[in-house]
Amino acid sequence: LLYGFPGCGKTLLASAVAKECGLNFISVKGPELLNKYIGASEKSVRDIFERATAAKPCVLFFDEFDSIAPKRGHDSTGVTDRVVNQMLTQMDGAEGLEGVYVLAATSRPDLIDPALLRPGRLDKSLLCNMPDEEERLEILQALSQKISISDSVSLRALAEETEGYSGADLQAIMYNAHLEVVHEAVAADTHKDEATQANGVQNQLVDFTTFGGSSNSVVTARADRAAMERRVR
Repeated sequence: LLYGFPGCGKTLLASAVAKECGLNFISVKGPELLNKYIGASEKSVRDIFERATAAKPCVLFFDEFDSIAPKRGHDSTGVTDRVVNQMLTQMDGAEGLEGVYVLAATSRPDLIDPALLRPGRLDKSLLCNMPDEEERLEILQALSQKISISDSVSLRALAEETEGYSGADLQAIMYNAHLEVVHEAVAADTHKDEATQANGVQNQLVDFTTFGGSSNSVVTARADRAAMERRVR
């Protein structure tokens, strides 16, 4: 079970694990399995496990796991209760899960039914925490390979100024800064032909001023994350 703040790479980590191990990767968002018709949600669970068995060796990854596996007894319709029961049946191993490795991700581990977390099921938990300064620098360096950045930009300084930002926030800063530069280049070259305009846009460099405006446009919701940290630790 991968748990932690939104935007900290839980889904990316699951995909990377499968790739590094040379396994097939099947990703399912929890809400996709839910259906208003009686028995349909349970069938969706059975079908996805059958698909995983047919594709083994593979990693079967459930994203937003708390949406399909909340604590039983609180759903007036009984749909999620039945889904949890079906998940328990599938994960007990009686259905032949050899070669199928189940991972799940959630930002609310406190909502998941405890029966799914007992030994033999999702019995290992890994906190995907907010990146520290060095990790933010590594993320920014990886993201910077995809855009042209001015030599005046210090990624170290940017990493220092983005405390409390998730990987998704850092990606948004990079892409928003790049988009802002593109908009400025297009606006400046409105009277040029398309080929010249495209060349001008491609040669634009993202500078520190652009990063500043982009950073301000990213909402980090630190209060919400502080509340999350109290729940997951």
